[in-house]
Amino acid sequence: MNEIKKEDIKQEVFDLYDDYAHNRIDRREFAQKLSTYAVGGVTVASLMSFLMPDYNGRIQIQQNDPRIKSEFINYPSPKGAGTIKALLSKPADAKGKLAGIVVVHENRGLNPHTEDVARRAALAGFVSIAPDMLSPLGGYPGNDDEGRTMQSKRDRNEMLEDFIAAAGFLKSHKDCTGKVGVVGFCFGGWIANMMAVRIPDLSAAVPFYGGQAPAEDVPKIKAPLLLHYAELDTRVNEGWPAYEAALKENKKEYTAHMYPNVNHGFYNDTTPRYDKAAAELAWKRTLDFFNEKLN
Repeated sequence: MNEIKKEDIKQEVFDLYDDYAHNRIDRREFAQKLSTYAVGGVTVASLMSFLMPDYNGRIQIQQNDPRIKSEFINYPSPKGAGTIKALLSKPADAKGKLAGIVVVHENRGLNPHTEDVARRAALAGFVSIAPDMLSPLGGYPGNDDEGRTMQSKRDRNEMLEDFIAAAGFLKSHKDCTGKVGVVGFCFGGWIANMMAVRIPDLSAAVPFYGGQAPAEDVPKIKAPLLLHYAELDTRVNEGWPAYEAALKENKKEYTAHMYPNVNHGFYNDTTPRYDKAAAELAWKRTLDFFNEKLN
């Protein structure tokens, strides 16, 4: 069997994975369509394995990293969904209160990658909270396929309310200065945009390749926005021109970056869609933005 390399994968394969990862096709149809690209000694099984996230060898900041303190907490869901489990993290050597960041997962619950991102935010000098919107259904199940299925059973507007509650929890936490921002990825990018609409005193919002807020809601946005988009992500990018026009018309503070020749999910370093240069640049810009707006 030939070794699969990212540069040998056709863009159509990444587009297929995007359809699969966003529940537009199921696993069986995904495998069937991949068979077209399983040539030259590459099997469908090996191709699927190559595309799937690897959480074992890709965690940058381990759970027991001595530089941070992390613990799971629970806060009440405002919509009667019980309590929401969340990872709360801060630097181990923190002196006094810190600005807060809500870290919003993709469409599959709080998986190991998003926990890692929350710890990265803590290591950068913030107190972070990363809620698991699968909490009312038993929590992230340990694999993304089942996680996506579970999350599709929750109403996204109810999840938005639960993330807004997380921002309120963090804002009033003893370790937080009261200044709170949000960063979200994919589904979480939409949540970040909508939190900017819904929370008048949100200090900053950073959506990564997220669905945009409706143009009629843009006047409600008070927080400055830093928006990251992937050039090859035609699905999400379709909504950007209208969103940008509304932001300009309403004189909102925003900065948008379109990263060339990268796919949706380019920040997620557990899949081959990851682009190291774009991810590192986007994260640096994100931390610089938060430092400017929250500190």
